[in-house]
Amino acid sequence: MPRFLTMIRIEENQISENDFPKDFGERMGALLEEITKAGVMLDTAGLRPTSDGTRATWSDGRISYTDGPFTETKEVIGGYSITQCKDKAEALEWAKRFLEIHPKEWTITCEVREIEEG
Repeated sequence: MPRFLTMIRIEENQISENDFPKDFGERMGALLEEITKAGVMLDTAGLRPTSDGTRATWSDGRISYTDGPFTETKEVIGGYSITQCKDKAEALEWAKRFLEIHPKEWTITCEVREIEEG
């Protein structure tokens, strides 16, 4: 069965920890339990803020490093999951259910991409 990487894109400076609804953790936990019991979830995690990150860039035969935060970036990857689904449609259904847990006024993007095998 194919594996899929889902990258969660957020506008890092527009969502604070105080903005999460009180029942958010419970609803997210229930979905993660369901997807794990279904044998679909292989790995998932949120990512630390860009202020804790470093970018390595290869250009003109040289490597340069830039420490975060990356203020010029509007959207950042805030988390990821790796799932094993029967097809892309199933992976997109799980991504849809993940997005629907979040408040309607937030803007969050899930990019779902199949992992190249072999």
